[in-house]
Amino acid sequence: MQLPPMELDPGGRYKDGPEFHISDIIAKKRDGSALSPEEIRFVVQAATKREAQESQLGALLMAIRLRGMDAEETRALTREMVTSGRVLQWPEEWSGRVVDKHSTGGVGDKVSLPLAPALAACGCKVPMISGRGLGHTGGTLDKLESVPGFSPQQSPEQMLEILRSVGCCIVGQSADLVPADKILYEMRDVTATVDSLPLITGSVISKKVAENLSALVLDVKFGEAAVSPTLEKARELANSLVSVGVSLGIPTVALISNMDSPIGRRVGNSLEVTEALECLEGAGPADLRDLVTRTGGYLLWLCGQAVSDTQGAERIAAALDDGSALRSFRAMMEAQGAEPEIARTLSSATILRRASHQEELQVERGGTVELIRARPIADILHALGAGRSQATDTINHSVGAELLVGMGQHVEKGDPWIRIHYESPLLRDTQRQTLQGAIRVTDCPPFTPASLIREVILPHGKKQEAGATVRREGEIS
Repeated sequence: MQLPPMELDPGGRYKDGPEFHISDIIAKKRDGSALSPEEIRFVVQAATKREAQESQLGALLMAIRLRGMDAEETRALTREMVTSGRVLQWPEEWSGRVVDKHSTGGVGDKVSLPLAPALAACGCKVPMISGRGLGHTGGTLDKLESVPGFSPQQSPEQMLEILRSVGCCIVGQSADLVPADKILYEMRDVTATVDSLPLITGSVISKKVAENLSALVLDVKFGEAAVSPTLEKARELANSLVSVGVSLGIPTVALISNMDSPIGRRVGNSLEVTEALECLEGAGPADLRDLVTRTGGYLLWLCGQAVSDTQGAERIAAALDDGSALRSFRAMMEAQGAEPEIARTLSSATILRRASHQEELQVERGGTVELIRARPIADILHALGAGRSQATDTINHSVGAELLVGMGQHVEKGDPWIRIHYESPLLRDTQRQTLQGAIRVTDCPPFTPASLIREVILPHGKKQEAGATVRREGEIS
């Protein structure tokens, strides 16, 4: 899928190629017109070869952010991003069993950690390409690096060997896989265009097409701590992702899930690994297990390893309960460089990295916990070192929080509700006040929280045999 190289002359046109000029393309999109596939190819190749000026790329990204792209433009952008680099190849006998998932990001979102080994235990191959934390959201690779020795840097050849022996790997994006995405994402991050729907779609789906997948499930989040603030915005993004994924040959389903409150009870890198291990032991929070089993269930259904998403979810649950998923996780960690004596005995009792300070805060009134807001908790943890900042690219894996109560639970005044793990800087009074504003206690009766998954977006014509969520079909044109 590699296109022939094309060179730009000093005027910004291709030598021996079509008479395009980047400034003309910027003006065209600025004025609201659709770009042709050839113009999109021109821009992607110019960006990949770093022959376009950063100011020009920034201007074009902003024009796309403001004017949008139609379905055909978005598909063309995604295709060209794929062809900017290498497409992974798998053995013929793996046909139909290479699967992956992607989340649009959240707080306490550790689903990938138990999901990948559970899928491997069910016979799938999972070449999961993950990212690092961005802003207030956590990164899967950052979490796994809490385990001493773990390395996300694996070449495609190393990935192949790990998949042969273990069935799953969780790695970073290699330099030759969708290089256009790396370049454009860097530009999006500094030009305030990260939230552009077509640019998100191109970034997410191009990497999955380059993985050469048999099936893909997307967890598109909405809420205060999500990229999409409302269900309607998340639905729009989910339809775009499903449409482009299917049009480029990947059976794709999107789950739309709520991201107002943290997933599970633990937030922060090493703490989330511990909670993922609880899930792999057949225990842990109900909301995390539900996301893991249902996401895996849809993947097994999409790739023909289960007759329905419900049967697929039952198979994932069995892998969590019988220890096979935990064995796959330990094998994956060892294969990716984790210290063998640690990797082979990893459990929820394993002490990874512990902060020197822990402090509990108490609820200020009695009643029922109606809401625990994820965003302020994540912002405080980020300030305490759990995330990257402009001043430093390093993170403190031990910084985090444990929720000591859950939504719907009755509490009495003075009950501890959160435990903060931190080192330096110390927790300030203003941060304590912000955290206290993250919990809402009311006089409503205790309740059982609803499932985080609110809707399921299926490919056009694909019928869901089971499942209790609202179903909306993706608009495939």
